[in-house]
Amino acid sequence: MATVPAPWTETEFEQLDLGDARLNKRARILMERFAADPTASVPKACQGWGETMAAYRFFDNDSVDWQAIMAPHWQQTQQRMAALPVVLCLQDTTELDFNGQGAFGLGPLSYEAQRGMYLHPTYAVTPAREPLGIIDAWMWAREKKDKSGARGGPKESLRWIEGYERIAEVAAQLPGTRLVYVADREADLVPLMLRAQELATPADWLVRAKHNRCLPDGEKLWQHTSAGAPIGELTFAMAARHGVKARTVRQQLWARTVALPAGKGKSVLATCVIAREIDAPDGVKPIEWRLLTNRKAATPEAVVELIDWYRARWEIEMLFDVLKNACRVEALQLGSITQLERALALFMVVAWRIAHLMRLGRTCPDLDAELFFDPDEIQAAYLLRKKTPPEKPRLNDVLRQIACIGGFLARKSDGEPGVKTIWLGLKDVHVAVETIRALRGIGALNTCV
Repeated sequence: MATVPAPWTETEFEQLDLGDARLNKRARILMERFAADPTASVPKACQGWGETMAAYRFFDNDSVDWQAIMAPHWQQTQQRMAALPVVLCLQDTTELDFNGQGAFGLGPLSYEAQRGMYLHPTYAVTPAREPLGIIDAWMWAREKKDKSGARGGPKESLRWIEGYERIAEVAAQLPGTRLVYVADREADLVPLMLRAQELATPADWLVRAKHNRCLPDGEKLWQHTSAGAPIGELTFAMAARHGVKARTVRQQLWARTVALPAGKGKSVLATCVIAREIDAPDGVKPIEWRLLTNRKAATPEAVVELIDWYRARWEIEMLFDVLKNACRVEALQLGSITQLERALALFMVVAWRIAHLMRLGRTCPDLDAELFFDPDEIQAAYLLRKKTPPEKPRLNDVLRQIACIGGFLARKSDGEPGVKTIWLGLKDVHVAVETIRALRGIGALNTCV
């Protein structure tokens, strides 16, 4: 019995147009399959040999453009952005390692002997870190170095500048929303800042500083900014990470407006922010952030806001984690980079969906669960937990049931579940849903013990 597409899939891909109704239907089916069981391979996610072959034909179809697959999600994301006063547009790059696979068109990675490709998305989130979706992406493979050690192809730093230009285009369509471009050290590029200034800065930019630049008076940027007394302090809880214990971080704050030399008599007006940890535990390297932005930060509250926005950049790292470890995209067995791009277009939306559910369960726990889950999915989650669902289950209630199936212990000290236990739980819930629907189809559901 064919499964009924989940409501979110219908909404997210309502405007899908691949030029053929059959291709549109196949893309929606694949999205449903991958979202229901994100850890599965393509054959395992599909229902039978015929559907598996149809999936591979879809990925091999030269008339299908990966950007056309993502276009309806981009449009839906912009609609979600339009309802907010501020949206953070996070950018970063990740390597996808397909070493040992025979896909045509792959190139070297950070180690020349590795084979794979690069992914550079723009990920829209709220200042409260709720993922809104993906609004742009670059995908490419590097060319090999020649005998002189030079590498051909477009200059990779252009992706940061073009990424800003894309955000600027979106900003023009969302006059009631202020977009903020947020990126790590690799985006500390004067050409990027100069381009934003030339465009009259339709979107703000906030990047982590990599270079301690010389200022016109001969001073160094970081020393100039942190001279004098701090303007305030910031205290926040840093969660535990692999090999790092959780602790409370206390930082002193500085901010200074500077003119950064931009060559040929040009300059870029920017605010430099420094947040430096004090009283760090013995043997622990103090956390220090140096940020550059076009925004003014004349008060401690404005500086803290900028730092909070930069800390939200971790959400794109979570997106990459879901792509690689939940969706297991590096295990895809496809024949060329163009086929991989089509598959990645689908999996990027799946990864957003998982991260979106996790954040909404924390920030909006009382939402009606049926806005996000099919009734069979809700029933399956409670069935696997041997619990009776309430008459009107909340989103957070259902997510916690799913996470517990995936290994979340739900102790008082555990807080809220993360994306890993949610994606692992979704896998088992999907199997239970298929069983419920199969039993219903043969009229055996009410008699099954």
